[in-house]
Amino acid sequence: MNLYNLSDKNSLISQYLNEIRDVKIQQDRLRFRTNLKRVSQLMGFEVSKKLNYQSQNIQTPLSTATTKILNDQIVVASIMRAGLPMHNGLLEIFDHAENAFISAYRVENQKDIKVEVEYQSSPDLNGKVLILADPMIATGNSIVKCLNHLEKYGEASQIFILGIVASQIGIERLKKSVGTNVVCYVATVDPELNDHSYIVPGLGDAGDLAYGNKL
Repeated sequence: MNLYNLSDKNSLISQYLNEIRDVKIQQDRLRFRTNLKRVSQLMGFEVSKKLNYQSQNIQTPLSTATTKILNDQIVVASIMRAGLPMHNGLLEIFDHAENAFISAYRVENQKDIKVEVEYQSSPDLNGKVLILADPMIATGNSIVKCLNHLEKYGEASQIFILGIVASQIGIERLKKSVGTNVVCYVATVDPELNDHSYIVPGLGDAGDLAYGNKL
């Protein structure tokens, strides 16, 4: 797996990430969702540089121009519910993309934390480019489990994993668990997880911040 940490270079992602993390600013749910969406759009642009294109001649009002158009079929997938703002941002970049959705949640017990997957919806993935979005890559278990479940819909030609904040542990887990056709883009990588497997310093619960607390 190839990893691109977008915080390694200066860009507007750093400004949006600052607001996403700020405990005061993030209380504005609309702004929080908007910033997730903005970062996802910029990530989508980075992904677009890795895709395949074909030349096409088009007629302008004055003459004929040769342009390049995307030659890959994109499937945007998100892990509900926290991934939905990222999904919306990516659809504004890849406006002809197909869509997949998958729900994953943590089950905590005294020994460890397991991830359960329930609802799944996906088109045929054979030969297509799959972009899987989830704001937080903590242990990496949710991403791995969701990718395993999506395999039954076909074999994607290439897979992109997009996350806002990842832990170093989660990145190492992904490197050991996913194939060589996988590329991961993250806005930043944080050094550790706490006893509850939450990323530190992280940003909190992205789903709750985007859509409100759950029972």
